[in-house]
Amino acid sequence: MAESLRPHDLSAVVGQDHLVGPQGSLTRMLERGSLASLILWGPPGVGKTTIARLLADRAGLIFVQISAVFSGVADLKRVFEDAARRRRTGDRILLFVDEIHRFNRAQQDGFLPVVEDGTITLIGATTENPSFELNGALLSRCQVLVLKRLDDDALELLLARAEAAAGTALPLTQAARSSLRAMADGDGRAILNMAEQVFAARATIPLDEAELTNLVARRAALYDRDREEHYNLISALHKSMRGSDPDAALYWLARMLVGGEDARYIARRLTRFAVEDIGLADPGALTQSIAAWEAYERLGSPEGDLAIAQLVLYLATAPKSNAGYRAFGAAKRAAQATGSLPPPAHILNAPTKLMKTLGYGAGYAYDHDTQDAFSGQNYFPDGIPREQFYRPEGRGHEHEIKRRLDHWAKLRDERA
Repeated sequence: MAESLRPHDLSAVVGQDHLVGPQGSLTRMLERGSLASLILWGPPGVGKTTIARLLADRAGLIFVQISAVFSGVADLKRVFEDAARRRRTGDRILLFVDEIHRFNRAQQDGFLPVVEDGTITLIGATTENPSFELNGALLSRCQVLVLKRLDDDALELLLARAEAAAGTALPLTQAARSSLRAMADGDGRAILNMAEQVFAARATIPLDEAELTNLVARRAALYDRDREEHYNLISALHKSMRGSDPDAALYWLARMLVGGEDARYIARRLTRFAVEDIGLADPGALTQSIAAWEAYERLGSPEGDLAIAQLVLYLATAPKSNAGYRAFGAAKRAAQATGSLPPPAHILNAPTKLMKTLGYGAGYAYDHDTQDAFSGQNYFPDGIPREQFYRPEGRGHEHEIKRRLDHWAKLRDERA
C-alpha cells in the first residue's frame, strides 16, 4: 500500500509544504528551471525518495537510484560513466543516493567532479545530520533541505487516502485510530503498512486500542546512541533541568532510557550538570549525583533507573548558578595570558637556609593569627592586578558565600 499510494505529483506530498507547497523552496526552484544538487535530510518515511522521483520527472531527468548500503566505488564509476554517455546524447541523469551518509569520505569525494561539471544532478537522502556525516566539499556543492517528521494531520491524510484506495473505512475506534497515528511516530510508510495490516484482518467491528496493539507492532522510537538523536535528547534533558522544569526533564530521561541509552552515560552527564549549572548554589547536588550514580551501579536496571530519575528531579528543582563554571573559565584564560609568572615570595615555603636568604616566606601573615582570621594579603603573582573570577549569583547557598566574599573584600580594602 505504501508503494501504490506513492504520490504522482509534488502537490500530493504531505507534511512538507515548506518545500513543495505553493511558496516552497523546491517549487520556486522548479519554476526558475534550475534544479540544484540537493541533500534531503529527514527521518524515515517522510517522502525523501518520493520527492526525488517527482523532481526528476518535473525536470525531465532520467531517475537513477542507488543505495550507499549496497553500493561501492565500482557501482559509482559505472553510474558516472553512463551519465557521461547519456549527456553526450542530450539526456541528463538525476542520481538519487539513499543513505548517502553511509559512504565514506573518499567515496563522497568521488561525487565532486561529476556534480561540479553537471554530469549528474545529485540528490542524496540522509537521516543523519549532514554537518557531521558529509564532507564539507560535497556540502558546499549541494543545497541541504530539511524534511519534517509527519504530524497528526499529515498522518490522518494518509489514512484517508488508504481508506479511499481500499474503498472502506478502517475498522478502528476513534481512540484506536489516534493510537495508530501515535504508533507510526511520524513515519508515513509505517502508518500505511500498519493500515494495510488492519484492512487484512477483516474485522467486522471496530478494533479498540488493545486489539490494535495485538494486531500491529508499534514502530520503534528513533534513537541511536552513536548518532545525532543521542546528542539531541541529552541536550533536551540538560536544558530542561537548567530551566527548572522537572516534568520535561523526566520526559527526556524516559525517552533516552526507553531508547536504550546506557544509564551510566546519563549519570555522568548529570554529574557534570551538578557542577556546571548548580555549583555552590546547592553543594549537595554533586553529592546527590555521585550517590545516584553509585546506587545505579549497585542496583542496575530497572531498579536503579529510579535513582537516576530521583537525581533528575533533585537537579531540576535545585537553585541554579554557573558562577563556578564561569569563574574557572576566566581563571584559565588569565593563566594562559600570564604564562609562567611565579607566586609572590611571601607565600612560598622556605625549607632551606638559601631560600630564606632569598626572601621566601618573608612577610607572610598567618591568617589564623590576624583579626577575623583574615590578613587581606595578595596571593596573585607580582605585577598583575588582583582579579575577581568568582562572582556568586546570590541564589541558594551562594547567597551566604556572596555575603562572606563581600565582607572580606571590605576588609581587604581597609587593610590595603
